[in-house]
Amino acid sequence: MLIYKILTNAQWLALQEDGTTKGAPIDLQDGFIHFSTAMQCAETAEKHFAGQDDLWLLGVDEDDLENVVWEKSRGGQLFPHLYGELPLNKISWALPLPLGEDGHIFPQDPE
Repeated sequence: MLIYKILTNAQWLALQEDGTTKGAPIDLQDGFIHFSTAMQCAETAEKHFAGQDDLWLLGVDEDDLENVVWEKSRGGQLFPHLYGELPLNKISWALPLPLGEDGHIFPQDPE
């Protein structure tokens, strides 16, 4: 199953340069890397990245990662959380997540 991570352009560039990431500031604060399912991505973008441009949407196969725990979060939904670093070589794809008039424009069926 693909899970998704939204990064700023600076975070994406740093991940490419370093080859791994411990996540965004909120991830460091919480002690795990926050991911979303396909159904949760738009709400995540709206809640945490409203009005932000220069974002990237990363698709990661959950089966390629160790230490993913599904935990209750926003509204009692289960969200995938990675307890550990995200290596660049585990990312299936990365696509720009542009900002449109009505919010972020998600790619159609990027799998």
